[in-house]
Amino acid sequence: MKRFIRLFSDLKMKHKLFCLLSLILISFSVGGLLLIQYALHVYNEEIHRQSAQSLKVSSALVEKEIAKMKRLSYTLATDPYLQAYLADLKESEGSYESYLIGVSMERRLVELGAFENYIDSIQLYDTADRNYSIGKRVVAIEDEQLMTYKQATMEKDGGVEWFVADEQDESFVAAREVNAYANLSFERLGMVIVRFNMNEMVSSFEDSAAEQGTKLLITNADQEVIFPQETAEKDAYLASNLLNDAGYRVVNYEGERYFVTYTSANFTNWKYMIASPYNQLFEAGSFVMKAVISLYLLLFVLLLLLGIRFIKGITNPIEALNRKMKRVESAEVVDFYDNHDRKFTNDEAGQMHENFNKMMRQIHSLIEENYEKQLVIKDAEFKTLQAQINPHFLYNTLESINWSAKLGKAQETSRMATSLGFILRSSLETKEPLITLAEEMEIVNHYIMIQSYRFQNRLVFHNRLPDHLLTCKVPKFSLQPLVENAIRYGVQEIVGVCTITIEAAQVGEDTVISVIDDGPGMEDAFICNLQSGVYRTKGTGLGIRNINNRLKMLFGPAYGIEVRSKRGSGTTVMLTIPYKGGSDHVQSAAGR
Repeated sequence: MKRFIRLFSDLKMKHKLFCLLSLILISFSVGGLLLIQYALHVYNEEIHRQSAQSLKVSSALVEKEIAKMKRLSYTLATDPYLQAYLADLKESEGSYESYLIGVSMERRLVELGAFENYIDSIQLYDTADRNYSIGKRVVAIEDEQLMTYKQATMEKDGGVEWFVADEQDESFVAAREVNAYANLSFERLGMVIVRFNMNEMVSSFEDSAAEQGTKLLITNADQEVIFPQETAEKDAYLASNLLNDAGYRVVNYEGERYFVTYTSANFTNWKYMIASPYNQLFEAGSFVMKAVISLYLLLFVLLLLLGIRFIKGITNPIEALNRKMKRVESAEVVDFYDNHDRKFTNDEAGQMHENFNKMMRQIHSLIEENYEKQLVIKDAEFKTLQAQINPHFLYNTLESINWSAKLGKAQETSRMATSLGFILRSSLETKEPLITLAEEMEIVNHYIMIQSYRFQNRLVFHNRLPDHLLTCKVPKFSLQPLVENAIRYGVQEIVGVCTITIEAAQVGEDTVISVIDDGPGMEDAFICNLQSGVYRTKGTGLGIRNINNRLKMLFGPAYGIEVRSKRGSGTTVMLTIPYKGGSDHVQSAAGR
């Protein structure tokens, strides 16, 4: 929690206001959506109640008719006339007498149940399995099916047994064994079969439900659909997902949802089930939900845009002022105005901008005044640094000329004197502190020529500067002291030949000039002392630190000298300067 609070505290002001605005809008939206969800839940419950009520009414109608079939089968099985006829048939030996009894039985069947609704046929069988039938749709029951009926009714011991429609018979069947009640012997006299049409029973319900895509299904104890006879794979899947004796479920089938309400039958082990397409049943609720969500999203986006606009009105002036301060922090005292700066209102933020502009104008005046004073000081420091070159270099060169004169080498002495004169003349001309790399190399070449007479074949010099960098501007006498140091710590410290190479390369917008020798190299501690100025060099006395200060004074803290060396691997001194030799401001400042 503390981490979250700290993270929130570090956010920008506009992000904090945006989070606050979003939190408020989301809270109201979630509250509204929860309220709508509750209303839709109540609506769904009402839909379920109405669906359950519809199923209750429909199942009650079907149950009422099934109860009639049950009572009719009982009436037929216990009718004294039919029992007497069956008893006579059992004792009859003549076919004509049996025929007359059969006619009487069929007449009695007509009287008892021929005019009942939904009856397909009433079929009475005696102990000899002779059939006596009435009805509008009498079928001949095959021996195998008849045997099934007989075994099931015998197990019921006078109770009713229900049979569903199948491929051979489209009617539902209520079968009951007929037992003798007259003398309480309960002797088996036959079997009565009442066949009724389930389609006609539920047709009144299906006509009204079909308009909404609702379908009535009847399943057995194994959750197998027994009505209607022709069912789809979907119906079987929906029936297999029923859980309790009664209730409702939303079942998904192949990407579509169905609202299923079901209840158990009273007289059988069946279940009545109503399956309705969810989208049609809850179309109104879904439309309301989508409309409300769309409205909420529209209002959310609208309020969010208005809130962002309001937040920007507060934070933009503050951010603009912050950008100005950052530009001032990066030394842009004059051009501190932001690219997006504009006229702000006269509130507190606008007054802050105006006061900041006034303050910066005053600071700029003070900086210009102080800058003029600093230029005078820097000019004096620069001339002092440059002046340090002359006496020490002159001392070393005169020492070499003296050594040559003692040996009687007049021509060599003349050339060294000529080179010394060129170097002295170059050091006395202070009008242009920045010269081209070609001009600086001319000074280095004269110096190398002086030293080559001293060290003869032990000094090998290579100039590998590319032509396109010879016009690059460098400070005067920036390379000659580095070459002198290479001779001092390279040639003089070894017995054999020492090679000094000057290379240059353009790296981005900078030029890197390297003075490389294959001398004995230096320890890391010695390099640190050399760069910091703790160790005073022999020779010119200019030192790495002195040259490094000149470069930083001319071009800025990003430029200077880097020394890389290892004992036994030589030394590389890299001088980094701007490719264009610095800005006009640098050159004008250096030339004061």
